[in-house]
Amino acid sequence: MTTTYAALLRGINVGGAKKVPMAELRTLMEGLGYGDVRTYLQSGNAVFSSAAGDEESLAEELSAAVAGHFGFEVGVLVRDHAYLRAVREACPFPAAELEGRQLHVTYFSHPVDAERFASVESADFLPEEFRLGDRVLYLYAPDGLGRSKLAEALGKPRLVKDVLATSRNWNTVVKLEELTGA
Repeated sequence: MTTTYAALLRGINVGGAKKVPMAELRTLMEGLGYGDVRTYLQSGNAVFSSAAGDEESLAEELSAAVAGHFGFEVGVLVRDHAYLRAVREACPFPAAELEGRQLHVTYFSHPVDAERFASVESADFLPEEFRLGDRVLYLYAPDGLGRSKLAEALGKPRLVKDVLATSRNWNTVVKLEELTGA
């Protein structure tokens, strides 16, 4: 059975660092035997199908291939359509009423518990808010991620140690769910 996945590459094509041309990424992924490879934007989003492997093994395989081809390490998360749909449906914020730049999802490599973020005083950052979900953190930042003090606090190394984390704005979250369902 073939499954459609989204690959989320962390920290590529940001500020001129870790350049990964999307055409090259598609070719690399096709060379790994993945089918229906498509990329979305330049920020490390790819959709593909595979009959072999699971999310973790596919992420490891793609990460190793990127390192071998481009010469630098890149964290990769792979998630299937059912998971992406569940993340979209479980959003605790009124996504339909917000601009895509106001709502973000940080995907984690494994579950994190609320204890990890207990030191973040939510009231200090209002109207910004966050909620945890299944291997995700939802962030409402009305002025956008670039101006978010809460995002800065949540990204402190001690809070995200031992976990691969990569964020996407809501528009990308929706688009990846749609692309993996097509």
